[in-house]
Parts: sequence; C-alpha cells; structure tokens
Amino acid sequence: MSKPLVIVESPTKEKALRKYIGKDYLVASTVGHIIDLPEKEIGIDVANNFEPKYVTIPGKQKVIQGLKTAARNSEDIYLAADPDREGEAIAFHTADILKKKGRRFHRVLFHEITQKGVLEALAAPEPLNENKYKAQQARRILDRLVGYEISPVLWKKVKYGLSAGRVQSVAVRIICERERAIQAFETEEYWSITAMLEDGKPPAFAAKLVKKNGEKIKIPDQATADQVLVDLAKAAFVVDAVEKKTVKRNPWPPFTTSKLQQEAIRKLRFTAKKTMSVAQQLYEGLDLGAGEFVGLITYMRTDSVRISEDAAQEAQNLIRETFGKDYGLAKPRFFKNKNKVQDAHEAIRPTSVYHTPETVSRFLNKDQLALYQLIWKRFMASQMAQALINQNTVTIKAGDYTFSATGSSILFPGFMALYRTADDEEQDSQNKDAALLPDLSEKTILSLIKIEPKQHFTLPPPRFSEASLVKELEENGIGRPSTYASILSTIRDKGYVDFIKSYFRPSELGFIVSDLLVENFPDVLSVGFTAKMENDLDLVETSEINALDVLSKFYETFEQRLASAAEHMLSVKGVGVPTQSPCPVCGKLLHIKVGKNGPFLACVGYPECAYSRNYVRDEKGHVQALEPDFEAADGEVCDKCGKPMVVKQGKFGDFLACSGYPVCKNTRSMGVKSSSASLQATGVKCPEKGCDGDLVQRTSKRGKIFYGCSRFPQCNFASWDKPVAEPCPQCGGPIMVEKETKKDGKVIKCPVKECGFQVKSET
Repeated sequence: MSKPLVIVESPTKEKALRKYIGKDYLVASTVGHIIDLPEKEIGIDVANNFEPKYVTIPGKQKVIQGLKTAARNSEDIYLAADPDREGEAIAFHTADILKKKGRRFHRVLFHEITQKGVLEALAAPEPLNENKYKAQQARRILDRLVGYEISPVLWKKVKYGLSAGRVQSVAVRIICERERAIQAFETEEYWSITAMLEDGKPPAFAAKLVKKNGEKIKIPDQATADQVLVDLAKAAFVVDAVEKKTVKRNPWPPFTTSKLQQEAIRKLRFTAKKTMSVAQQLYEGLDLGAGEFVGLITYMRTDSVRISEDAAQEAQNLIRETFGKDYGLAKPRFFKNKNKVQDAHEAIRPTSVYHTPETVSRFLNKDQLALYQLIWKRFMASQMAQALINQNTVTIKAGDYTFSATGSSILFPGFMALYRTADDEEQDSQNKDAALLPDLSEKTILSLIKIEPKQHFTLPPPRFSEASLVKELEENGIGRPSTYASILSTIRDKGYVDFIKSYFRPSELGFIVSDLLVENFPDVLSVGFTAKMENDLDLVETSEINALDVLSKFYETFEQRLASAAEHMLSVKGVGVPTQSPCPVCGKLLHIKVGKNGPFLACVGYPECAYSRNYVRDEKGHVQALEPDFEAADGEVCDKCGKPMVVKQGKFGDFLACSGYPVCKNTRSMGVKSSSASLQATGVKCPEKGCDGDLVQRTSKRGKIFYGCSRFPQCNFASWDKPVAEPCPQCGGPIMVEKETKKDGKVIKCPVKECGFQVKSET
C-alpha cells in the first residue's frame, strides 16, 4: 500500500518532516507558489466577475512534475503549506494540479515544526478553507488591478517603468505627508528652570519648575526666565507635599509579527525584511545536533497574543527552576487580543522554553541567536511576576512658584530581571543621571544649591524609522504584518523614498508621483479607505461578506478615476509641475519635469528658452536651482561661434560645451578638437524622433565604448551596441544594432525590446 503524501512549501521544512514522519509518509515541497497571475498582462477578466487567469510560474514546471511523480500512487494528499492566506492559496493550487478521481485532499496546519506539533496536526486534518483562499485571491486581484492599471498612466504622464501599489503608495503618501509637516514646522523657543536642592546634607536633587500661581507655567524667552530668577532669589523653598506609592508594572505580551519587527529593528538593528527572513529560519527548523532537527519558534506571521496552556505552564516550571518561586505566578498569565485580530495562530513563542538560548547557541548563527534570544526572553518575561517600583513625588513651593521632583527605585524586579523593551531601555538611559530623592517631610525647608535656566527649541515631528513606520501602518490598519517587510523594501527599491541614517525621506520622484496619485485617486490613496479594504478582506475570510461584492464596489469607483486620470492627470513629461521660481533667462516660471535621469527644472517657455537645471529643496521644501560648476577647457574654442569651450558633466561622463549656451548649443566629446563631423562616425542617423544628429562612438568614464548622439546633451540617445543603418523589417524601427552573444554568436537585431526581431550576421 502506498504512503500518503505530505506537501509543504519549503525544502527546509521538507527536510525536518522527513525526520519526523519519513517512515509513514512521503514528503515533498512546492518551493513557494507554483502558479500565479501572468507577469506581462493584467490576467484579470473584469467583465467575467474578475476571473483570474493563472499560469505556471516560470521555472516551476520541474517542481510540478516532481509533485505529480511523488503523488503518483498516493490516495491521500496532506497539504501543509504555511497556515496563512498565501499558504491556503498554495494548497488550493496544488490540489488543482494533483486532482484525480478517488484522491482525497486534507489541509494540515503546522503551527510549529516539532515532532509533537507535526503529529498532532496530521492527526487532526481539516478541509481546505475556501473563504481564506477567496480572501487571498481578492487581495491579489485588487493589487493587480491597482498596479497594472495605474502604472501605465504614470508611464505616459511621468516616466516609463514607474509603478503604483494599493498599499505601497499609501505608505509613500504617509512618508510624504510627514516630510511636509517637518518642512512646515516653525520652531519655537522655550525655557526650563531646574533647582538643585538639599535637605541639610548632600547629595543634592533636582526639581523642575512646573507652575506659577497654580497654573502650568510657560517660559517663552530669556527675559521671562530672568524675571523668574529674580522672583526666586528671595523665595524660600519649602516641601509642600510628599506622595509615596508602589507601582505595579506588568510585562508585555509575547510578540506578534509587527511587534517583533519593531523590537528587532530597534534592539538588534535588523531591517523588517531581515527579521522575517531569520524568523522563517527559526520556524522551519534547524539542526541541533545528534539528529535533532527542530523548529525553535511557532509560526511567525500572526496578529494574536494568544498562547497555549501547555506552553504557559512549561514557562512557569522553568521560571521557578531558574529564578525562584517569587518570580513565578500562581497560575499562568493570558493576554486578550484586540478587536478584529486574526486568532488562527498563537503569538510568536519558543516551541519549548527548555531550548534556552544558552543550550542552542552553538547551533545558531549570530543573527539567528540574537532574534531567538529576543523571542525567548519576551515570552518568558510574559509569564513572570510583576515588577514593583517605589515611586516618590515631592511638590515644593517657592513663593508663587511650584517645583516638582520625582524619584523611583525598584522594590522587586520581577519580569524586568530578564527582559526590558527598547522603550524601557531608552527611558533608563534618559533617567540614568537622576538621583534618588531623600526621605522628605512636609514643611521641610530646603537649601538652594543652584538654579539652572536652560534654553530649548521645539522640534519638528520625527521622520519615520522602519520601526515607527511599521507601527504607523499597524495602527492605521494599512496592510498586514506579514506584508510590512515587503512594503518597506518595495518603496525603497522603486526609488520613491531614500533611507538616510535609518530614517525614510521621500525622493523628488516620490513627492511627484504621490501628489499625482492622491489628486487623481483620492479613494485608493486614502488611509481610511485602505484600512477598510483590509477589514473587508478579513470579513471575506470569515464569510461575512462576498469577495465579488468587495471587488465590484471597488472597481466601480476605480474605473471612473482611471478614465479621468488618463485624460486629466498633469503630464510631468510635458507641462511639468509649476514652481514659484522665475526663469533667470526669460523670467517665465520654472516647472519641475522628469527625464531619463530624474526630476529637473526647466523653463515653461521651452523651446524658445532652453534653460534647465538640476535642483535641491531647502529645509522648508522650497526649490533651489543648482548652477553647474563649469571648468574652462584650456585652449578649446567653439568652432561655431569662437567662444571658449567649458567642461560639463553628463550621463556618460565629461564633455565639452560652448560657454555661449543657450545661444550656441555646440558640444563635442572630450579630446576632440573639431566639430561633431570629425568624431568617429558610424554613418547612422540618430533614431530619436525629431533629432538631426549622427550616432558617434564615445567612451564612458570606465573606458567602455558606447554609441551616442552627436547632439549630446541636447539629445540623450545612447546604446552599448553598435548601430546599423538599416530599418527593422518587422516593426519598422529606424535602426538595427549589432550584438554578439555566446548562444547565438554575432547577430543583427532590433533594439526595440518588444519587437525581438534578429538575424544572424553575415560578417
């Protein structure tokens, strides 16, 4: 009798399962998704109820054939892809490929890759979850519609190759709005006054001025501060009230995905992407020696803080063994989830707390150990006793003024003996110089040692770090924790934001694209709308609403916006974005345009006025043109007007240009003494529409030969391949190029990628 087949999505997980169940089951893996929407077309039949067109992912044919071979004699197939929406889609697609009369499919959810976890899951299989699959499919369709239908509008209006995304574009908008809030911020001066006081004997303690005549005091400038000092010079400092209390501090719950990302970013300096990658390794399993291959943590994509009773009790046992009974609890501590949290999985925790960081450290690399230690400590701390903090607050009167001094000490560390959050550590760092308060009584007269006025300035809102952006996305319901890492990577890879000194700043391209999308697609780019869409997808999963209704309602408005944008969206290629800066040559307004090399300033009077410059923005966001630092070319004169030539910098290196620009636009390559006619000509006219230049051979900064227009920099056409003065017989393109490859040898081909015509060269 043939064995049943268990199919997972990861080869690493496959390896672990073979050790646990290899005697009784066959095991195979899909290596991620095996089918998806096509890359080169939208793949959604909108008119036919948004029917998706799935195709085999390139390179996965061998994987599919391997799955069919593995399943050849199996009547029972256990689909054990990851226990989330993407895993459910993989399970459905795998079942569709392997369906066969009489064959039974079972859904298995491995929340932890341990022998116990695997055997328990196999003993309790479930049917495939169609609603979860519909939710995944609806998300995929929404993302495809937004990305594939808005992006071509951006290609036409801004620049070819740009992309939009249903969630990524909202993240860019959030970053842009924060940057504009920073630019609009006006700094205000304020002063603080601190008194150093003693109760008859050292050490002195600090008390801050907080009130005057019972009202919160505001000291806007030095004159006001000086007057306060005059008033205080004749005042007696007397203890007015003493408040002593013991504060109980509870530990944080175990990690959810977003909280793990935030803490790993701040404590370990990991990126969100790296955090998820390392967590995946810890979940899928590592070799702990002696044939023990085990997943060290539970599934790492979760919104829930729920934990199992067995795990909580195991933690209690180890806490008492390690820290003593005072650090344990009479009964385990359980945490409540927030409303609308997906509760399919537990919080992220160790699969066994007895796999302590110390016992597994020699089997883990540096990153794995650091993240595992963070997860292990957070979970263990969540089951430890409260910390008890002695907190004393002293109110001090000085004439009409009131000072306040606060001091604290740890009575019992509880969970803090093991784990403190990044926020706790930051607060400790800020308070490290604060002395403990002496034991003071009401009516006690204090000695003034010194008084310190200090000038401050209000600060603008901070730029987003990875941690704070993840927090912002989570709090606004944008995306899902499992998508945060890819969102943060995508917006950087697309060039919409820069990541400078660990903080996000919008690029010029990011500002331009975000503004256009917000203006033309206000619903799609709305934080509230995007959050509602996430909630609707959750409701699809729980079968409370229909996926088709969600898609239809979305597309009804989206289609109208799309048609309007195609006609009315501002063309940054053509008109450009108006600025308030006048052209220094003709006085007309400068506009921001986007070219092959990115955004630049250009006169709206073009082509009559050809003024253009690169630019930067000052701290208030105002545009400032960058005047080029021209260097005279020694002994070189323009052969058209006789004026000196100067060295300029272009995309392909330095070149000579007439200093009489824009009246004279003559240019030539470095080292060439005459006009473009004597350059190493190719005999091929420039293929750019409207250009009358010739293609000439040039050399890049690194010494590599390329072919560019003789009218550079007015025309930026360039090619690494040698041009041939023949039109393409297939698409009618003006030129062909000569290229040599290992596979085909020397060929003559059309440079238009979409055409693809080529023939073997006869030379």
